[in-house]
Amino acid sequence: MTDILLSTLNARYSHASLGLRYLRANLGDLRERSEIAEFVIGQKTEEIVEKILAKRPRILGLGVYIWNVEESTRLVAQLKAVAPELSIVLGGPEVSYEVGEQRICALADYVITGWGDVTFAEVAGQLLAGEAPHARVIPGRQAELKDLVLPYDEYTDEDVRQRHLYVEASRGCPFKCEFCLSSLDKTAWPFELTRFLASLDALYARGVRQFKFVDRTFNLKVDTSLAILDFFLGKLDAAPEDPPFVHFELIPDHLPDRLKGAIAKFPEGTLQFEIGIQTFDPEVQTRISRRQNDDKAAANLQWLRAHSKAHLHVDLIAGLPGESVESFARGFDRLVALAPHEIQFGILKRLRGAPIARHTQAHDLRFNPDPPYNILCTDVIDFATMQRLSRFSRYWDMIANSGRYPRTLPLLLADAPFRRFLAFSDWLYAGIGQTHAIAHERMVHLLQNFLTNEGGLDEGVANQALIDDYRGQGGRSRLSFEDPDAALPLPMPKKKGHTPSRQARHLQGRA
Repeated sequence: MTDILLSTLNARYSHASLGLRYLRANLGDLRERSEIAEFVIGQKTEEIVEKILAKRPRILGLGVYIWNVEESTRLVAQLKAVAPELSIVLGGPEVSYEVGEQRICALADYVITGWGDVTFAEVAGQLLAGEAPHARVIPGRQAELKDLVLPYDEYTDEDVRQRHLYVEASRGCPFKCEFCLSSLDKTAWPFELTRFLASLDALYARGVRQFKFVDRTFNLKVDTSLAILDFFLGKLDAAPEDPPFVHFELIPDHLPDRLKGAIAKFPEGTLQFEIGIQTFDPEVQTRISRRQNDDKAAANLQWLRAHSKAHLHVDLIAGLPGESVESFARGFDRLVALAPHEIQFGILKRLRGAPIARHTQAHDLRFNPDPPYNILCTDVIDFATMQRLSRFSRYWDMIANSGRYPRTLPLLLADAPFRRFLAFSDWLYAGIGQTHAIAHERMVHLLQNFLTNEGGLDEGVANQALIDDYRGQGGRSRLSFEDPDAALPLPMPKKKGHTPSRQARHLQGRA
């Protein structure tokens, strides 16, 4: 039995909720009366209800996000049907805005909007004392970061062994990009560096080697960035045979020489940078309040590709207000020429509370009314075309971002990457009518068909590239276009390491 159960539905088991661990760490005297129970989207709702009620909690604190709100709504509805005495307190970005429009908020007992680190503890204390909070919807109180208990001791040994661990050196963002909820922040607030590095050191001593920083602007304060990079370089120097893997989100046009010098010291497979370009169109950037020096951003990407061994994951967003397919295509081709390892082709979403909604009328933005609230059409991109772009995004992830086709991809993109890949995407969907569950071997054969029959590529060149890529990823079956007398390879032993599997495939592709 536990009085307070903290829970959420994660996208995957491998994700460990940082938010729940902040809540538990900051419960004060109530911490020992609490427990964390995480679930995964796709689990049967009745089974989750059963597991929650088996704990016999008096209070359920539930984290609600864009990826789990639909299933969380069903969960809350069932809990209220079979255990109406359970006090359910919601929190998270999905229920921090437009509260009155959401069924889940009407079903729950209380909703904490915004920061919940200390407010949840106050609400839980009132409920356990038999006192009713003053309102159903409670604005979260933003505490000074120095007053928060850091959450990293709440990661269990199982988390350390089996899951990705999230950390943050700062909160908030000083930029005002209107598609993002962080645009509502006034600034970025740093955690005290010495205390934060001590927490990293404790995690490292426990065996953690994958660290995903959730900071929106890791390179905003260069002195802090350098101190954190120096921490990991120190660990590398001490045990190069057991390197860490660290993920940061970078501002694209801010990479001073001091930071470049530190980045260049990291070996392959240890650094990953997520870099948001979003759009290369200056008019669109101005429209959505995004400040970005495109030439500096491009030069920094070129430098990172040429002089560092960091894995580069760069974001573009289709469907921004006023951006046409032609404009997006120019930006996409420009980014392909800069050769990041992955281009995340995103589709605009209307996050609840994000200022992007102010353009709805002027640019005829039509959003999906249900999660994930993706854009369906605009005044310059009709619905059918947006569907084509969505399929492009999915196929791009399977082929380009997967790292499985380093030799074939340049042949597929040729001299007009966006136009060529859109043609392939249209052809592929017309032929198979699906965007998921396409086996690797089947995709190899589909690519061979397109390149030789539709793309006019020399069959020998296409076949050899595909064979080399397939074998390079461990494929052992005989392909239909392969020499029937060729010897099949022996299975390769799998290498253990901390580098995520998709980045490892990109590293194999360089060999």
